[in-house]
Formats: sequence, structure tokens, C-alpha cells
Amino acid sequence: MFTGIITDVGTIEAIERRGDLRARISTVFDTTTIDLGASIACSGVCLTVVDKGPGWFAVDISAESIARSAEGMWSAGTPLNLERALKVGDELGGHIVSGHVDGVGDVVDVQMEGDSHRVLFAAPRALAPYIAPKGSIAIDGVSLTVNLVEDEEARVLFSINLIPHTVAMTSFAGIAPGRRVNIEIDTLARYLGRMEQLRHVR
Repeated sequence: MFTGIITDVGTIEAIERRGDLRARISTVFDTTTIDLGASIACSGVCLTVVDKGPGWFAVDISAESIARSAEGMWSAGTPLNLERALKVGDELGGHIVSGHVDGVGDVVDVQMEGDSHRVLFAAPRALAPYIAPKGSIAIDGVSLTVNLVEDEEARVLFSINLIPHTVAMTSFAGIAPGRRVNIEIDTLARYLGRMEQLRHVR
């Protein structure tokens, strides 16, 4: 489990193609405190540390993870929002994030409002029931609050505000229309949706 509070922006240094895709990721984390087998969220994707060294760690990315995450993100030079797994007693500053991508969306528009960025996203229509004003959502692993929601026939539009601190501490610097992003809906919304689905089956 994670909280959606990013503690480092790493960069994919190298990609190695084997049975799965192996990525070597630079980080400011003290890798001596990271165990092999530990989970790290990489732009919203929970991955397992399989190798490490001073200033870097490596993860294996399965074909399933690649298929479910934003196209083109698994390439050398890509910045990644990094968060280590939540420990008992840690502060829950964002919301509960599992590191499982529910869908891939697009940045539709970016407008400045004061010092903040108001960003409009488009998500797959299937996620519409789980996105609500004032609700939580994770975009590329970052815990954010939904402002407005607009349903369309083939997609759902929603906006969020990025304050300067969030932009500075994540990979959102330079965010622009056309960017593909990993979306994870709120865990509670996922379970409520499943309960509602089963209620109608009976």
C-alpha cells in the first residue's frame, strides 16, 4: 500500500529486454535500506525491487504491467514518481493507493490559475462511476482531489488543481495536453462499485 505522496522523482537509466522488461531507475533513496523484494510505486505502478546499488534500483516489468500503463513510459530517460511502500505508523498524508492502474487517460487542457495549474483529464468511460467531485484519485501515483466531473458518451472528463509544491515534487513539471497518464481510482470507490454490480445481479 502507498499514500500517493511522492518522495522522489527518479529516472529510467536503462532498459534491458529479457523474458520481462528490466528497468534500472536512479533515485535519491538510501538503497541500503531497501530490501530486495520490496515494493516501490513507479508513477502509479507497484513494482518489486530485484536488484539495487548506490543511487539506483532495478525492477522487472511484466507484459501485463506494460499493457495496462501509459504508452511509452517504459523507456530510458523517462522521469518516474517514486514512493516506497507504507509502513505501520507512517503518516497517511494522501489516500490509500494500491499501485494498480485502473486505466490510462490523457491530459486535455492545462490552464494557469494564480500560481496553480488547473489540469483537465480524459479517462475511459468505464471509470466514470468511480470519479466524483471532491473524491480522491491517483494520477501517475500522485494523490489528488477531483474538482469537476463531466460525463461524455465515450469518456469522462475531470479536472484537478496542481499547486506549485506538487509540480515541483513530481514529474508534472511541464505537463501539457497529449500526455498519457496512469489512473487509479479510489479503493473505496472500487469496492462500492463491485457491491453495486453484485446487487443488481441478484
